[in-house]
Parts: sequence; C-alpha cells; structure tokens
Amino acid sequence: MSKTSPLETLDRQRKLVGVRARRSLRTGAVVAAAVVAGAAAVGFAKLCDGAMALHARLVGSWPWLGPALLIVGLPLCVWLMRRLAPAAAGSGIPQVIAAGEIGRGRGLDGEKIHDDRVSMRTALVKIVLAALLLVCGGSIGREGPTVQVVAAIMVFLTGWLRGGPGRRTLLIAGGAAGVSAAFNTPIAGIVFAVEELARGFDRRANTVVILAVVSAGVAAYALGGNYAYFGDMSGAAGWKAWFSAALIGVVSGLAGGLFSRLMAAVLVGDNRLRRWKDARPVLFAGLCGVAAAAAAVFSGGATYGAGYAEAKSMLFGRFASGWGLAAGKWLATLSAASSGAPGGIFAPSLATGAGLGALFAHLAPWAGGREAVTLGMAGYLAGVVQAPLTSAVILMEMTRDPGLVGPLLLCTLIAKRCSEAVSPTPLYHALARAWTRPRRRLTRPGAAEIAARQEGDQ
Repeated sequence: MSKTSPLETLDRQRKLVGVRARRSLRTGAVVAAAVVAGAAAVGFAKLCDGAMALHARLVGSWPWLGPALLIVGLPLCVWLMRRLAPAAAGSGIPQVIAAGEIGRGRGLDGEKIHDDRVSMRTALVKIVLAALLLVCGGSIGREGPTVQVVAAIMVFLTGWLRGGPGRRTLLIAGGAAGVSAAFNTPIAGIVFAVEELARGFDRRANTVVILAVVSAGVAAYALGGNYAYFGDMSGAAGWKAWFSAALIGVVSGLAGGLFSRLMAAVLVGDNRLRRWKDARPVLFAGLCGVAAAAAAVFSGGATYGAGYAEAKSMLFGRFASGWGLAAGKWLATLSAASSGAPGGIFAPSLATGAGLGALFAHLAPWAGGREAVTLGMAGYLAGVVQAPLTSAVILMEMTRDPGLVGPLLLCTLIAKRCSEAVSPTPLYHALARAWTRPRRRLTRPGAAEIAARQEGDQ
C-alpha cells in the first residue's frame, strides 16, 4: 500500500481550500445580489406609492381627469413598452417562469444567456412604465413586476459566477425574493418558489432560495421597517369562519377562474379577438382604457391604482356592500391586464377579493366582516393564480392572524378546485407559453450549436 507524500497532502489541502474559497465567494455573491435586489424592491414600492399619491392629488383637484388619464395612459404605456422593451409586458411572472424553463432538462442550467425577459433594460422599463400607469390610475400592482425586477437583478449581479447555482436556480431564488420583499412575507416567498415558479423543488436549490429570501427580507426590513401589509389583525376564529370559508371559496374561485380564462383568451388564446389585438395593440389598449374608465366611474373612483387603501379599509369594517369595488375592480384589472401594459394583478386581486368578502358579510350578517374580507382576498387570489398555499400564506403573514390559518387553507383549496373547473390551466403558466421562444443572444463558445440542437428537438 503506497503512502501519500507530504507534497501530495499539501497539494490536496490547497485544492480543498480553493474549493471552499470559491464556494464562499459564490454564496457571498448571491447574498449581496439579494440584498441589492431587496433594496430595489423597497425603492420600487416607494415609487409606486408616490405615483398613486400623485394620481390622488390630480383627481382630487380635477375629477374628470381620472377617466381621461386612463383612456390616454393605457395605450401610451403599451406603445412605449413595445418600442423600448417588449418583454416588460404584463405581470412579469410568466417571463420569469419561461426564462427558468429554457434550460431545464437540457443541460443548460448553468449557461449564461442574454435574455430580454430578465434583462436590466427590461427591469428599468418595467419600473418606469408601471409607475407611469399608476399615475394614470391603472388598476395594476407592483408585486408581479417586483418578481421580474428582482430576478433580473439577481441574474445580472451573479452573471460572472462560474459553477455553483445555475441560471434556473437563480431565477427561482430571485422570484421568491421578489415576493418576499414586495409583501414583507418571507415564508410566502419560499412557498411561491415551490408552488408557482419551480412547480416542485430541486433539493440543490434550497439553500440558494432561502439565502436570497432572507437577504432580501433583511434589506427590506432595514429600509422599510417591520410591518404587516394590512396591519396586525390577530384574533380568534370560530366555526362561522370555517363555514364562511367554504362558501366564499366557491364564489371567489369561480370569479377568479373566469378572470383567468378571459385574460388568457385575450393574451394567448387562439381566437379572433387575440389576433385582432396582436394586429392593433395600441388601439386595443385604448379600448381597454375606455373600459377601465367606465369601471372607475361606476365604482366612484374605487378602482384607481393597486387597491391597497380600499382593501385595508374593508378589513377594518369601513364598507357598504362591497359590490361596487368587487365588480368595478374585476373589470378594471381585467382591462389593464388584457391590454398587455406593464403591471401585476396580485394587489388588485386582493382588492377584488376584499370586495367579494365584504359583499358576503353584507348578505350573511352572521359572518364576521373582517374574517369574510380576509377569506375573500385569499380565495379570489387563489382562484386567479391557482396557487392555494401561496395565497393562504400571503394573507396569514400580511394580517398576522393565526386564528384564520385553517379557514384560509380550506378557502384557498376550494377556490382552486372551482377555478380549475372554469380555467383548467393555471394563468401564469398559460401566459408563460407565449414567452418560451424569445429572441436571445447566446454568449459562450459553442452556444450556436446548442441553440440549433434545441430547435431540432422541438
């Protein structure tokens, strides 16, 4: 049996130290990128809040300006987006899903690819146009765009890494960090990565995703403080909440499923309306602006913006029947989302669900108003995106009400089943199909041959 010489032992130890150093460098790079991304998410949130405040001042001084801004603003944002960064369209979550799927199962997970879907140019255009649309009163949210922005930052700042986490892992981690920073809900960020972005977890991605979520959360906490999205609303839920959860789950699931079905039909369906929209995108966006303006007039201006204030108001019992907000916000959000303009549907969906919950409490006086509103938000969001665990956990963390854990889970699961009856394919994954073959530039040697093989496989 041969003995290892001291020189060989020393060489082996040096290699081991080098491997550990490179691993530590990669981990540090991921953490640093997530911190920067979390800070960017907070900055984006403050920009959007300022945009909505500016809109409120404008409409407060000139009420007629609200509908006019929508009619002009939607087509303007679509026109600018198509000229500057077409991949900035819509929520951004479908783009992240599609970008992550490109290397799955093809040995390309670690490849560095210039991808417009998660580029810094797209992220910057997304931020500016989403804020502009909020100034115009568009019924959009910042949470979906935050996912795309954070994913782009993560990929950009870690693009120089060799080895370690692959491209898909970084995109999933960035998307999870985006949800965590946008809602201040770290657990929901991880659940979102598992349930929606990854559709199942790669064991090797666990550490990277959790590191990204925690790092982005620390940055968001440092800049934005420790806050509950809708305030601390802890209390005790009785049997009435369980009964309400089942009924609200059915109604909100069907409403969310109908929203998803119509939105998917307009954006990616094989029908005359979608083909007409693709041929005249700016004109179609103008018509969507007219529909959004009509919804604003119908609801007395309750449909402007993301809907944070309206949802919070209903959580604290300041509502009539909720019908105006539910119907108006449903139409206004569908109009904005179908136009293809940059903007998310998370926050508007919560506001729509709040209206449904308030309407349920109005029709069923035995139901607690706050519980019904919370269940309505979770149920409708689950109906739209068909991600019941993410929807339930988001509401748990946003309201910090442990007493509603069981009813929330029941409501979102029922809502998902009812939504599937109307819209069998989850919305984000249906929309991601339109982004699976983007024009991209491969940057490493031999990448052209890989692309050719991909086309041959397909």
